[in-house]
Amino acid sequence: MILLDEEIGQLGCIDTSLQKQLLHEFLDPVVVIGSESSVEMHVLLLKEPREGGSGPDPYIKELASRGHKATLIPVLSFTFVSLNTLSDKLLSLLLQLFQPEQHGGLIFTSPRAVEAVKMCLEDDERTEQWNMDIKDKWNAKSIYVVGKATAALVENLGLVPLGEDTGTADVLSRLILEREDANILPLLFPCGSIKREVLPSALRENGVPLDTLMVYQTAQHPDLEKNLEKHFTEQGVPASVAFFSPSGVSFCLETVRRLSGEQLMQIKFAAIGPTTAEAMTAEGLSVSCSADKPTAEHLATGIAKALQ
Repeated sequence: MILLDEEIGQLGCIDTSLQKQLLHEFLDPVVVIGSESSVEMHVLLLKEPREGGSGPDPYIKELASRGHKATLIPVLSFTFVSLNTLSDKLLSLLLQLFQPEQHGGLIFTSPRAVEAVKMCLEDDERTEQWNMDIKDKWNAKSIYVVGKATAALVENLGLVPLGEDTGTADVLSRLILEREDANILPLLFPCGSIKREVLPSALRENGVPLDTLMVYQTAQHPDLEKNLEKHFTEQGVPASVAFFSPSGVSFCLETVRRLSGEQLMQIKFAAIGPTTAEAMTAEGLSVSCSADKPTAEHLATGIAKALQ
């Protein structure tokens, strides 16, 4: 049933308890024209689950608090080569981790890079040595990070992060250049197989030495296309789709376009930040919002505004 504001007001002459009974028994559900109301819309989040946490994903939680239902579909898969296979990459990382005197500091731009370090410390003897003095030697240097999730994992290693509010590798590179110069020892930068060259290029161009070490492989999630097709079949075309990395755009966009069909133009596309927004624009997407900061709160605010 639909009521106008003035009709709701006419109920004021009726006893309060009777009002409630009437509204509950006869007017539920009620849509009040002219009053504030929110319509729940469906948001598709193309991202990995939260790192090492329990409870609901913060992006789903923030969107729910704004009256929208969100679904998460993992886009990427990450492969670490076990130390038991004598991987040259992880063995190299292990050796360098235990020789902090040969480096000017550490750089982490993803949670997976921190996970690679954690793998190197799984042996009890190495963990004991790390906790005894190695981590303190690193903490005497600068430990640079991008994002709060990466910073939290770095803290779990007993390290003190710098730059968690930078949000992007571009902004972090500027912070590093403000603090470091060409006379320092190389900064150790464990990273994945898919990385942007913004940070390494900025440091190289300014003479800041960098030891880049690829410690994990990034690939498309094996069930991505199947999960997208199932989601669109069961839930329909979402009101908004949020991308969280240029890789996510590359891996998902063709399938999203195919499944959306003629409704593609109705979708409000969101980006976690400027780098992802640039990748979306390059693919011909109209970006409805880009988070001011790469946090659940900022992205949810942008999406909610775009869906008004």
